[in-house]
Amino acid sequence: MTVQAQYLNFNPRQFDIFAGLDVDKRRMTTTFSNHQGTLFQSQSFPYSSQQLLNYVRKHFPDQRVAFVYEAGPTGFGLYDDLVANHHTCLVVAPSMVPTAPGQRVKTNRLDSKKLSIGLRGGQLSGIHVPNQAYRELRHLVQLRDTQVGQLRATKCRIKSLLLYEGIPFPDDTGRWSGSVLRELETLPCNPTVRFKLDQLIDALGFHFQSAAKVQKQMRQFCNQDPELRQCISLLMSLPGIGAITATHALARLGDWREIKNVRQIAGFLGLVSSEHSTGDKQNRGSITRSGDSHLRNKLIQCAWTAIRKDPELREFYRSVYQRQPKKIAPRKAIVAVARKLTTRMYAVLKQQRPYVIRENSSIAPLTIEETTGPRERLDAAQSGQP
Repeated sequence: MTVQAQYLNFNPRQFDIFAGLDVDKRRMTTTFSNHQGTLFQSQSFPYSSQQLLNYVRKHFPDQRVAFVYEAGPTGFGLYDDLVANHHTCLVVAPSMVPTAPGQRVKTNRLDSKKLSIGLRGGQLSGIHVPNQAYRELRHLVQLRDTQVGQLRATKCRIKSLLLYEGIPFPDDTGRWSGSVLRELETLPCNPTVRFKLDQLIDALGFHFQSAAKVQKQMRQFCNQDPELRQCISLLMSLPGIGAITATHALARLGDWREIKNVRQIAGFLGLVSSEHSTGDKQNRGSITRSGDSHLRNKLIQCAWTAIRKDPELREFYRSVYQRQPKKIAPRKAIVAVARKLTTRMYAVLKQQRPYVIRENSSIAPLTIEETTGPRERLDAAQSGQP
């Protein structure tokens, strides 16, 4: 069994001791248990993998020890050290750890005990731990999203300031451009508002330049790694998916070899329906919205472009649209298209070949009624758009 497959193929019968670790930035509390149900006294160590390994060598020599801890702000350094010393370690999502409904006491010792018992019983499923290249790419993707979020927030602050002071925004449509920024720099107002507006404009330029620098670094980082470069080019062959979304998707999914089935990506991104069924009654609700919300939103935006470029996706969008109430039909249909895009992402990554659009001239283009809700159609009609 490879290190990358440990979280999928964990078998408690292959181990003698099960160590549950409750980890924070300073200390980690550890509880050990065995198959006989014996719980050894919980131990507290400084956050040092070497002290933990020394304790295990001293008290459990010649015994197979498995470790588990919850994913958190301490990252995967402890996982790397344990695996480097030929131990099996699972990193689990905190939300997926079983907890008794009546449990009203929470301490580090009880948390480590719960993890140890859950690992011994095979009740815990580990997450996929990405290798170093994908971790570094995640840092860059997260930094870019942070800068873009700050850029968007600064634009809102500028508009809010102008609205509060009763000053009209230079562009009636609310769009940003170089000419709009130049007008903002010379906008007549009192000295206090002028000072605040200048500070916001400076912050706007800073976040714009920072986002551009991070995007350039992301491009250089991916070009230096042949596997990353190849996978990003394959994802970009899909209609609607550009470099930003492809890079973000690859950073979050990690090694494509660890994707086991076609439904895994959609479930990871929260694009599958929630369900609460019992007996013969099936009750499916909205999508689960689990996973990375930024990537899910980007993928839905890509779906709007995809249905205009790919006739098959456009026909699929139309078939879902026609089965839904008019009020929610566009939203339901576009989420279904985003779900369909995840299956194509799986196909191009697993087969390592680009996607080719099959043209079909018999499929009519989309109308405005099919791509907008009632409110958007009213706004379009009032503005004179076709």
